[in-house]
Amino acid sequence: MIRLYSGIALGSVATLLGWLGFMVWSGSQPTGFDQCRATSVAGGAGSIGGPFELVDHTGRTVTDADFADRPVLIYFGYTFCPDVCPLDTARNAQAVDLLDERGYSVTPVFVSVDHQRDTQEALAEFVRFMHPEMIGLTGSEEQLRAAARAYRVYFAVHDTEDEFYLIDHSTFSYLMLPGHGFVEVIRRDQSPEQVADTLACFIDNA
Repeated sequence: MIRLYSGIALGSVATLLGWLGFMVWSGSQPTGFDQCRATSVAGGAGSIGGPFELVDHTGRTVTDADFADRPVLIYFGYTFCPDVCPLDTARNAQAVDLLDERGYSVTPVFVSVDHQRDTQEALAEFVRFMHPEMIGLTGSEEQLRAAARAYRVYFAVHDTEDEFYLIDHSTFSYLMLPGHGFVEVIRRDQSPEQVADTLACFIDNA
């Protein structure tokens, strides 16, 4: 059984952080894809994303270049998350399935910010449960902090002396496209159908 639901509910904290992040990001509008875009990002689309080196759920070292050839939907969370992460990740998985029915291929990626508890085995179990094509990524604290900075992701670990410690984190998903890199922030209040429609629009206009 996947260890998803132990601990105190985190939804209100993570949701608040996510919306605060959105408010801070709102600003200058990135160019292109105007008919598809539901958000704006301060500094433009080029201010999000960048090089990273992490380890996937099979133990293979990967970099951002390994995902540059396909549409990717990235989410940062952790497998012990009591409510927000499984809901958001399941929403992304549903959107990917809806897109597959329409003939689009999008790879869902889950980046764990919990390098202490999210072992390769725990991460593999989580992503297999969520979606057969989902890729789980983790790494050292230094590697994860670097990836989080690149994507403007906030996370803060609570007291780790408690084995059921929680991690506050922002709750956005990030759409990356070949030849474009980051193109859109996906908010957690969007339904699977809305996410699928948004992603299809970006892919069609890429």
